[in-house]
Amino acid sequence: MATLNPGPRVVKQAIHWLLKLRESGNSPLLQHQCEQWRAAHQDHELAWQRVQSLHQELNLRAVPGANVALQTLESGTQRLQRRQALKLLGGVVMLGSAAWLGKDVDALSNWTSDYASATGERRRFDLPDGSVLQLNTDSAADLAFDARQRLIRLKRGEMMLTCANDAASAVGRPLLVQTRHALLEGFDGRFVVRQDETCTQISVSQGNVAFHAPGALQWVTAGQSLRVDAQGASLLQQPEMDASAWTEGLVVTRDMRLRAFLAEVGRYRHGFVSCSDEIADLRLSGVFRLEDTDQLLQLLPQTLPVNVSYRTRWWVRLERQA
Repeated sequence: MATLNPGPRVVKQAIHWLLKLRESGNSPLLQHQCEQWRAAHQDHELAWQRVQSLHQELNLRAVPGANVALQTLESGTQRLQRRQALKLLGGVVMLGSAAWLGKDVDALSNWTSDYASATGERRRFDLPDGSVLQLNTDSAADLAFDARQRLIRLKRGEMMLTCANDAASAVGRPLLVQTRHALLEGFDGRFVVRQDETCTQISVSQGNVAFHAPGALQWVTAGQSLRVDAQGASLLQQPEMDASAWTEGLVVTRDMRLRAFLAEVGRYRHGFVSCSDEIADLRLSGVFRLEDTDQLLQLLPQTLPVNVSYRTRWWVRLERQA
């Protein structure tokens, strides 16, 4: 019977596969062998997903003390101890003595953030100025309110902000949201901000948002969505999803590619969801509830010619119906 916390031996195996693939330049043969190991047991897949996600988030070798920890884990002469240098999946991780990490991929970020949510969790926070901050799945934000401004730094993920007037200040401090790609200023109203590695997307439900571009100011009004990336800013004409539906526990799609839909659903669950290339471009429109993503996936064959198969509890793949 598998548990939610794979044992040290499985953790060590997952790290071993990660390092072998990294050093081999992702050789097809090793990738196939790794996939076979992952499919052999659901604990293998869970360990792989957590180790892989942690590696991507933190770059393990860049963390102080991590090289020593990884060398220890790669060595066949020493066992993985309960409080050894790297304890990835037991609920707590320590790299050297530099940082502690929880069993979720972004636990370190959660612990060092003013506001955070776990995978599959949505949270609401009342801010000191009366504004309301809502975080979507696996998101984190910091607050920096001072005499000059009210600043929210979105560190990762997605948030909705319902703006309040700055009644506590005679000067009316601006209400700002900062991501790695954009600086935004909110006024009376409500808007969603979502960021990933490549871009930030702003969707305004009510009121107006100002995007502070270098040497310019661009307004985003109610009903509009703006994408900001390294190439600049552009309005999205027909978004594939209702940007604020997640606050109601929903995904609402409009002619969305199946592969993109599965990537969205994957944000709300642990593990890996994929589909074959031949069905990746199937289109999907509808309203889907997020409280049970397994049930959500089982609904797809009712509207699309697909089969849903569970290679493990955490590894789901969709194929075309025979």
